[in-house]
Amino acid sequence: MELPQDILLEIFSWLPGKSICKFKSCCMSFSNFPEEVNFKIKQARNLLKMEDTCFFIQPEQKCKKIIELHSLPKEKQSSGVPNNVLKFLSSSASVLASSNGLILCCNISDHDPIELFICNPITKSQCFIPTPESLQENYRKVNINILLDCSNGCVDDYKVYLFENTMEWSPTCYICKVYHGKEGVWKTMEKSFFPGSRNIKFDMSVLHNGVIYFISDCSPYFGRSSPFYMPYIVSYNLEHGMSTILRLPEEATKGCHENNVSCDMGIFKWGKLTNQNQSICLVRLRECVFNVWFLKDCESSSWQKVLEVRVKALGLKEKDLDVRGFMVMNGDLLIFATENKVYSCGLSGERFMMVEEICSHNCGYSIRLIPYLDTLRLCGTNVETMPC
Repeated sequence: MELPQDILLEIFSWLPGKSICKFKSCCMSFSNFPEEVNFKIKQARNLLKMEDTCFFIQPEQKCKKIIELHSLPKEKQSSGVPNNVLKFLSSSASVLASSNGLILCCNISDHDPIELFICNPITKSQCFIPTPESLQENYRKVNINILLDCSNGCVDDYKVYLFENTMEWSPTCYICKVYHGKEGVWKTMEKSFFPGSRNIKFDMSVLHNGVIYFISDCSPYFGRSSPFYMPYIVSYNLEHGMSTILRLPEEATKGCHENNVSCDMGIFKWGKLTNQNQSICLVRLRECVFNVWFLKDCESSSWQKVLEVRVKALGLKEKDLDVRGFMVMNGDLLIFATENKVYSCGLSGERFMMVEEICSHNCGYSIRLIPYLDTLRLCGTNVETMPC
């Protein structure tokens, strides 16, 4: 018995992009579905409720040309991107951000002006974004403080947030510009972002309930009398432009300024997509010990500790257990990379403290991890085919 077309469309619209492409190549009755705009919109909307299945891994040094994509173990057969797309990205781009199937990239040429573009690796489509004047004038001399948001219900649109430093020295004020994919223009927020006097890790941003959260660095360049002596989290409310500093757990700041002691912190989204009490979490890696807290109450800066574990106690077989990068994926899965391998460690439920080897990698000493979900989401207007 053959199923009606509308039922087939509904079933396939819940599959990851890689699986849909496989069905397209071997099933004649399904071959036209992935090319229809309405199907792409439906699939992208359905997968807004799904967890990320993969992650990009690349060196922090943008000049080193390598980008890898790896799937979580249970998703290896159903999720991923074509190898020729990865090869193209590795040779010409750096991945800046990812959201609901789209990735935000910039070119990595040392001689050409910065070009920003949105692409969908599954559909092999891309759309260039107008480069703001600040990046045109100071290209290759400034960091690109940028993030991508495809989390709203409008699956044929997206937003890009860019934070421009208004002072060459002592960056205490940033202009926030927003690019709307449908409109194709940058708009400046009425109020600037005031992050305090510490350097901000813009690649560790979390967008949650209309507020963007950032974390500062941990370096000891202020005296004890300074209000910015300790690291902190700072938020920017997109509705009314208010900047607010949040205190870290007292335990998290202890020992972070000690000489010859490595200490790194990052913030990530906490809780499953279906959890109404989603929040943000803080991960600290100090002297090869992971500590994880989640934010219970924003107004009082109240935190609850989830995990404290030494990397050596996780039962890994490697001799060199120096962690090169980490993130929290899907709200409760700690992903971390050593010199050669990537592992996961559950942070809640039945998988708490369960450690699994995910893959090997070749991205060097200092790396960045970026979660990804393969969808058929549209890139916006003026779409081109990726040259790969």
